[in-house]
Amino acid sequence: MKDVRVRFAPSPTGNLHIGGARTALFNWLFARHNNGKLILRVDDTDLERSTGDSMKAILDGLKWLGIDWDEGPLYQSKRLEMYKKYADELVIQGKAYYCFCTKEELDIMRSEAQKAGKPSMYTGKCRNLSPDEVKKYMDEGKKYVVRLKVPKEGKTVVHDIIRGDVEFDNSTFDDFIIMKSDNMPTYNFATVIDDYDMEISHIIRGEEHLSNTPKQILIYEALGFEKPEFAHVSMILAPDRSKLSKRHGATSVQEFRDLGYLPEAIINYITLLGWVPSDGEEVFTTEKSVREFTLDRVSKNPAIYDTKKLTWLNGIYIRDCDIDRLTKEVIPFLISKGLIGDEYDYDYIRKIVSAVREREKTLSEIADAMSYYFKDDFLYDEKGVKKYFEKDGVENILREAIKALKAVDDFNLIETENAYRDLIERLNIKSGDLFHPTRLAISGRTFGPGLFDIMELLGKEKTVERIEKAIKYIESIKQK
Repeated sequence: MKDVRVRFAPSPTGNLHIGGARTALFNWLFARHNNGKLILRVDDTDLERSTGDSMKAILDGLKWLGIDWDEGPLYQSKRLEMYKKYADELVIQGKAYYCFCTKEELDIMRSEAQKAGKPSMYTGKCRNLSPDEVKKYMDEGKKYVVRLKVPKEGKTVVHDIIRGDVEFDNSTFDDFIIMKSDNMPTYNFATVIDDYDMEISHIIRGEEHLSNTPKQILIYEALGFEKPEFAHVSMILAPDRSKLSKRHGATSVQEFRDLGYLPEAIINYITLLGWVPSDGEEVFTTEKSVREFTLDRVSKNPAIYDTKKLTWLNGIYIRDCDIDRLTKEVIPFLISKGLIGDEYDYDYIRKIVSAVREREKTLSEIADAMSYYFKDDFLYDEKGVKKYFEKDGVENILREAIKALKAVDDFNLIETENAYRDLIERLNIKSGDLFHPTRLAISGRTFGPGLFDIMELLGKEKTVERIEKAIKYIESIKQK
């Protein structure tokens, strides 16, 4: 294999979405597997829609995911002279021509084609204008585009690494535009020039670009450029196999970051959108992906977007995450939820994160699960109230619990549990008769970390205060 050079070429018209992130990742994995280079190119010739904010969001998203690049970012908008030079050469060689047809003339052509039951294609009206006619129109200041002369017979074949040979009949193409009237290149023309100039060896991109590829091949052939190899990755569909959209939930990398997903979980998940390692495992490191990634194992079938699976994966990565890193990741969520201020007790937060993370699947969920450690004005779980607080005599059991806890000198996990075990034996009750109402009293919840872990972290004073408050609440609902 010749030196591998691949590219990721986003248009800066929005955030980095899952589809774009997968394209970037597959290019990155292919480059790293083959000791090649990844070039970041910015397709920003659509000046009206391209924005600096979008570009920043895309770059931030790539960096957050850990997808680095070897060259770039290179901006198409700064390479306009090159596109014009090649377009002029094609015109001089008779492989392209100036088209002066107005919008009204093009509309008439389309209308007549539709009436005749034919495809709405350009008729080639300006294809054979004489040099004198071209000069006359230019002297008159008529606007023009540059069109490629497309052969009307034969087929253009895309040799695709993933899909095999895909044939396109040349008669289905008109003489398409390569330079617009504002001297900006069309997508297909700029792409070919850039890919050639940047010595791209393999073009790995989404299946939606397959229809562009025969036009690009025709441009390569007209310019006499050597063609790269193509690989079109399957589409990502929603669970109902419709086109993925906002209605299916978060779709951008930034959204997932803001919801509290870890970048390595997202990388693992989007790698699975069309590729799996040889052993079929679903949880694997990026290093393993780099070692094993080849295009012949990329699936032709559409990938199904499943946020439940991503969330499941994220839970695994959260449980395996280094506790200090996880604590630092959770802190911004605690701040945004108003649970802590800019000044906080890091060690205390670290202990709580360690206690609650086993059940939670996102950083945001961890922060929510920690809320009762910082707030006293929580609500009691409704089902828990009916099940535990409305039981006969529960307030008396909790009064005894307060006495037992106040008698504990060293208020740690072991001593508080011993005090409760002794109380259960003395009152001759089931452990659940004491544990469940206590958990509900001090956290407002019916599940979470170990009861005595919670007590130890809250401390004696706050634990007792919350049980006292719960007793008052129980008395008030029983008086109704």
